[in-house]
Amino acid sequence: MKEDVREKRIVRDGMIIEIDVPVPMDDGIVLRADVFRPEDGAPSPVLISYGPYGKGLPFQEGYKTAWEIMAREHPDAVAGTSNAYANWEVLDPEKWVPEGYVVVRVDSRGAGRSPGYLDHHSPRETRDFYECIEWAGVQPWSTGKVGLAGVSYYATNQWRVAAMKPPHLAAICVWEGYSDRYRDATHHGGIACTFQKNWQDMQVKTVQHGRGDNGPRSPLTGDTVCGPPTLSDEDLTANRSKLWPDIIGRPFDEDFYRVRSADWSKIETPLLSSGNWGGQGLHLRGNVEGFVNAASEHKWLEMHGGSHWAIFYTDYGTYLQKRFFDHFLHGRRNGWDKQPPIQLQIRHPGEKFVLRHETEWPIARTQWTKAYLGADGRLGPDVAAGDWKLDFDATGDGLTFMSEPLAEAMEITGPVAAKLFVSSSTTDADLFLVFRVFDPAGREVVFQGALDPHTPVAQGWLRMSHRATDPAKSLPWRPWHPHDRTEPLEAGRAHEADVEIWPTCIVIPAGYRYALTVRGRDYEYDGPAAALSNMKNPMKGCGPFVHDDEQDRPPAIFGGTTTLHGKDRPHVLLPVIPKR
Repeated sequence: MKEDVREKRIVRDGMIIEIDVPVPMDDGIVLRADVFRPEDGAPSPVLISYGPYGKGLPFQEGYKTAWEIMAREHPDAVAGTSNAYANWEVLDPEKWVPEGYVVVRVDSRGAGRSPGYLDHHSPRETRDFYECIEWAGVQPWSTGKVGLAGVSYYATNQWRVAAMKPPHLAAICVWEGYSDRYRDATHHGGIACTFQKNWQDMQVKTVQHGRGDNGPRSPLTGDTVCGPPTLSDEDLTANRSKLWPDIIGRPFDEDFYRVRSADWSKIETPLLSSGNWGGQGLHLRGNVEGFVNAASEHKWLEMHGGSHWAIFYTDYGTYLQKRFFDHFLHGRRNGWDKQPPIQLQIRHPGEKFVLRHETEWPIARTQWTKAYLGADGRLGPDVAAGDWKLDFDATGDGLTFMSEPLAEAMEITGPVAAKLFVSSSTTDADLFLVFRVFDPAGREVVFQGALDPHTPVAQGWLRMSHRATDPAKSLPWRPWHPHDRTEPLEAGRAHEADVEIWPTCIVIPAGYRYALTVRGRDYEYDGPAAALSNMKNPMKGCGPFVHDDEQDRPPAIFGGTTTLHGKDRPHVLLPVIPKR
């Protein structure tokens, strides 16, 4: 059925704005894009995004609490612009068009104003994105150089499409975007994360193409954000993938996840990868792994804290992105060629961050330090060996091992790993590891995470039946689990477990303690829960990235008694950074 969609052209705020521009795909589907370009009509480099959140839905309306938090805590993010074109997780054209860029927003297939079958992160989506890039590269308003920008979904798909090497693609800025669909997003350590169970309901079905008159309207045009057709619920359901059943029915890493993940060996485009220290569960690991493994000769890693949607729009985030894109898309001599490969916001308690540059990841001067677990609950390099056993209820608070108060400040920056020896009263056990910091009064130090305002310093996960590692891909500080088979636990036997704890950064002041908590369920902050309008459930320390699906974690198996064994010196490997 041909849809009656008419393009609109508006000239205002120093821009030519073209709404619902048709972008034809190779299979006959026509996607729709909004194009914001300089009023003088001169050809300019293009910055494009492709995703499912509805290009006509205002940020302020679709993500009300996130907008309010950003405006309150980062007023510079909403300054210098009317915010009339603000849209979730993509560039604000008012901050970019005056700098000589064309900003293009494409509604992905099946979302917003673009028809078709909605299939998240699929090869079809990646092919669509490729064709959008090539379309933008040959338009009369384009110089032929195209860059990719955006947060989260709009960043994740950059890894995949860059591996296809679109001829007009000149640079990518992957801002808090995962790269491994299985390890970063759907299964942490082999344990299913229920974020995917709720995300489609809360953020995508609300703007699925075909909601028409049952959905929101664009204040810019008055048109339906998700139209023009208004389809029945049955038709809408038939037009989208069954996201959670597809995930929960595939517990092992397989082709379904591989085709939705990055092939780093094929990424040669200049790239800036920006991750979030507080992005445990989605917005952290992939940025680091992508930077380390991408084949690009020109690549940079930036790491920051704070909420994952806000920093992108701040003066800090915008300045960093503009320097990068100005260099590779405009060819401006702005010193970016001398930019160190690593830019870190070094984290201190109290939400304090100090900018520092490095030349490699992990940092070459790292003093890899083993902090051993003791039967008395102590944690540290000097804890004595012992043949001990400690039990904990997998449904309880677990065991916490804590250091002595530090005599002097200690910086921990980099990937973390733990080696434990575990048995269970059942045939399996899930390990939830939390690296924590406590002040002299015993209060836990938490941070504003990517989503949750009470995020611990670092987390890692492992399903014991997935404990097998791949020696060829494993590193001392980052074990690699193939997640391709199940190995049940033997009753009464201690099984070795190498657990990846996602990268972190913290300067622990003198007098503070660090700790490792080993649990059988998700971490929970000892304080009030928080909420966001685009999240289904209250956030208790892990944000929406929890692991509580009973089909994946039946209580009969994952609700037993777990035992830690001390004979073989269980420990956590810490990346201690000495002072320069």
